[in-house]
Amino acid sequence: MPSRIETYRERLRSMKDVEGFLRAHSGLPGPRGNLELAHAFAQEGSARQIRALAALDPTDAPENTPDGFLAFCGVLGLSRLALEGDAQAEAALLRRASDPRWRVREAVATALQLVGDVDRRRYARMVAALARGGPLEQRAAVAAVAEPRLLNSTGAVRSGLRVLERATRFVARAARPLGERERVLRQALAYVWSVVVAAEPAEGKPAMEVWLRSKDPDIGWLMTQNLGKARLQRAAPGWSAAWRRRLAARSPTPAKAGRRP
Repeated sequence: MPSRIETYRERLRSMKDVEGFLRAHSGLPGPRGNLELAHAFAQEGSARQIRALAALDPTDAPENTPDGFLAFCGVLGLSRLALEGDAQAEAALLRRASDPRWRVREAVATALQLVGDVDRRRYARMVAALARGGPLEQRAAVAAVAEPRLLNSTGAVRSGLRVLERATRFVARAARPLGERERVLRQALAYVWSVVVAAEPAEGKPAMEVWLRSKDPDIGWLMTQNLGKARLQRAAPGWSAAWRRRLAARSPTPAKAGRRP
């Protein structure tokens, strides 16, 4: 039985009004867009369609609307064009990391992971470029590396840890109170450490312990959040429990932790 993505791909191949179909089946407004349809479009959309949808700005395609879903689909499709060697598409994908729409930013991270599935060298270069940017660019980088299927070697884990360390240092050095963009990055860091460390605890625990010892309330908060993740508790139960007890005594309370990465 074909998957939902394959079913959508087949329908999109023979469809004239692709944008109308995407709008009608977007699932928005609502809590979850139609991710299967977005992935199908990323594979079947023409280069012209992908570029046009990816270029939709927040005014024309607001968050949590069918038109906003079009922008999500376009950004996701840029991954395919980048893999085909389209330098302009790659640059456009990286620029969208600072988009004000959280779903578009999420599309960037997912698109990078799709690149990583096929071309690790290109993926590493794109992640490194974002890791050198501002808080939203770094948020895309840390979200992109926090994917278990891409953390399948010691080298990949080490590379991911370097991205996380850089972003955590950025938050630690940021002016207080944190700005909105810095809080977005902090929120992402509150789960990505658990993903990377759980992939290879022997490599990840020493890197994470550097930040577990921090007295900064924001760093303490995001580290506490990671220690509470089931994936990390399964991968390193005794270690994570001991550090949870130590951090609980500090009771870090950062201002406005944020609700969405």
